[in-house]
Amino acid sequence: MRKELRNIAIIAHVDHGKTTLLDGLLRQTGALPPRQEAQTRVMDSEDLERERGITILSKITAIEFEGVRIQIFDTPGHADFGGEVERVLGMVDACLLLVDSVEGVMPQTRFVLRKALEKKLLPILVVNKMDRVEQRAEEVVDEVFDLLVELDADDAQLEFPVLYAVAKRGTAVREVGEDPKDLRPLLETILSHAPAPDAKIDGPLQFQAVTLGFDEFLGRLVIGRVARGRLARGTTVARVNAEGRPERFRVTKLFGPRGLDRVELEEAQAGDIVMIAGIDTIEVGDTICDLDHLEPLPRILIDPPTVRVRMGPNTSPFAGREGRFLTSRQIGDRLRREALSNVSIDVSFDAGPDTFEIAGRGELQIAILIETLRREGYEFGVSRPEIIERQVDGKRCEPVEDVVAEVPESFAGSVLEKMAERHGRLLSMEQRDGTTILTFVAPSRGLFGYRSEFLTDTRGDGVLHRTVRGYEPHTGELQSRTLGAIVASEAGKTTAHAIFGIQERANMFVPAGLEVYEGQVVGENRRPRDMNVNVCRGKKLTNVRAAGKDDAAVLTPPRLITIENALEWIADDELLEVTPKSLRLRKRKLAANLRKRG
Repeated sequence: MRKELRNIAIIAHVDHGKTTLLDGLLRQTGALPPRQEAQTRVMDSEDLERERGITILSKITAIEFEGVRIQIFDTPGHADFGGEVERVLGMVDACLLLVDSVEGVMPQTRFVLRKALEKKLLPILVVNKMDRVEQRAEEVVDEVFDLLVELDADDAQLEFPVLYAVAKRGTAVREVGEDPKDLRPLLETILSHAPAPDAKIDGPLQFQAVTLGFDEFLGRLVIGRVARGRLARGTTVARVNAEGRPERFRVTKLFGPRGLDRVELEEAQAGDIVMIAGIDTIEVGDTICDLDHLEPLPRILIDPPTVRVRMGPNTSPFAGREGRFLTSRQIGDRLRREALSNVSIDVSFDAGPDTFEIAGRGELQIAILIETLRREGYEFGVSRPEIIERQVDGKRCEPVEDVVAEVPESFAGSVLEKMAERHGRLLSMEQRDGTTILTFVAPSRGLFGYRSEFLTDTRGDGVLHRTVRGYEPHTGELQSRTLGAIVASEAGKTTAHAIFGIQERANMFVPAGLEVYEGQVVGENRRPRDMNVNVCRGKKLTNVRAAGKDDAAVLTPPRLITIENALEWIADDELLEVTPKSLRLRKRKLAANLRKRG
């Protein structure tokens, strides 16, 4: 047992305070550089993570406490990025389970805890946000215990320690009512409860690639845990792929985490989590072994994707104006690189000519990939998401999700009505301080486009949580989008005069003065049918005066298009056009006569 080392992961539902707690641990142990003392959520280093306020990629840091090095993984809290959680749980021996003192157990809490228990990890419960007036810590602890029993936890896992924390203040206590000072009680609990790695240092080398990174100077970086033996810089080892074929390569660089930095190492032993450089052709799950002992570890298993979209080159009249990478070859090469490093994304290149099929765990995961590609300079079109059905015991089954809606009491009826239309099954209803908490099980396809409706129905005061539950028998046909589209019938620049004449019957997506093309969707009709409109029509100039002719056109601000909203809104005959600077909705067939003929 390597008593000088601990490997743990922080897991929780989204927005329960994982990354903020890690800030406190870094400050407590002096691992935060002075230049970053004033920052918050320092582990969310990617631009998209800081903009959206969520963790997307799992990241590792290491802190020192009383002579022990604690290597900590910060994991995503959103269900769509569950693949990142599943990968890293195989490298740790214990987990910090964070639960909000008010919200308690949420859908993602169940998901990540089930994965941790499958890996036989010992949990340490941290009830966070104890500074909230409405905290109900004792009930939350009982909820977690009941969840552990439901998930068949063993006796050792049920004997979990409990701490009560305020992550943003950097404090934790063992009992409610104690005077909070710092996070020392949490660090002491990690040392006493998290087991040290069971290290076989003298055996032949085994190291599994869990995450792939990239460095501009070093090339591809492979991150994983040394499962057995020793790994030294400069040695020649073998990579064993999924087919069992070995490939020799030399370890040119070896790094280990220290705080927010990585330091170069000469050697790593069993139990260490390290990064190696020197190989370009490697996949997640491959095992690096001694040349004389080719013993691959079991491949990493990830829950299969449930949602897919189709992507292809941009074919609109505005193609090539803003992007740098336009062809199907360039898009395909980029998707191959993404599939290599992200095992929870599945890319198929057999969907048709110049078409790629991308499967993921949810719309948010696919939206993040789309946003990443557009920032890199790619132009492409994306179809409406669709579910991936499976045959289970000879029955046609579809993915279903756990849905938790927190809404003011006055809006609960509207949510119940809308979820019933989407074949949602009500499991529980709870009243808490003027808020109704509704728990459903609903088919994933029924939830496409519902988030925007939900926010409208609850006047923006509702909160909706979703996570994939599994597969259940198909529930029959569902009603698709009930409103039609406003489609531009002419190319040109939109005018205030034309938009003013149509905005009473439509919700517009474009402002005045924007260039559009025929077949572009410029708004949402308030009736079921599509409507072709000339939004470029100008005011006629005559010498005849009339009452109201010179009145200024007062326009309602257009609805802003985001990737998530667009994916939820578009119909089967529409596409989302993505460029580095613009998002446009369009019909697959641009000409109105071709659409009518179809």
